[in-house]
Amino acid sequence: MNQQLVQDLKNTIQNIPDFPQPGIQFKDITPIFLNPKLYEEVIADLASFSRGKIDAVCGIESRGYLFGIAIAVALDVPFILIRKQGKLPPPFVSQKYDLEYGSAEIEMRTGQLQPGQRILIHDDLLATGGTTEAAAHLVQKQGGIVSQFSFLIGLKDLEGEKRLEKFGAEVHQILTY
Repeated sequence: MNQQLVQDLKNTIQNIPDFPQPGIQFKDITPIFLNPKLYEEVIADLASFSRGKIDAVCGIESRGYLFGIAIAVALDVPFILIRKQGKLPPPFVSQKYDLEYGSAEIEMRTGQLQPGQRILIHDDLLATGGTTEAAAHLVQKQGGIVSQFSFLIGLKDLEGEKRLEKFGAEVHQILTY
């Protein structure tokens, strides 16, 4: 683990209390994008985790795109979008999942992921793991192999990593809170 990168990120990411609702400690990652060198270091760290181990990156809408596309470019592999329901033209596969209050659905276009491909699923933050778990099911529905998960931030107390254990994939989080 690159301790300097961890410290630089801790000094950059802002904690916004009670947003978007009381009791939530929102981790604002947008200041990272004001520092191109720090952004490059984040991409280098995330890409080094996956180098030679994956065939494509799937990014989860929308903040998973902020780093996921750059990871794919750095590794010279395809980037596949995982979007919220109703945002992709057909044909697509979908996966419903439960939220604290209700449910949601995500989708992926068919034919972009090839059966047997080793897939990295990337998002900016791992909380309860529900969306990431649904993304992994989308990959499996199309014959992909979930090889890795990566996140800029992991929230340990919410135990999202436990939810992902069933996939037998490596998990990388640069920062944990």
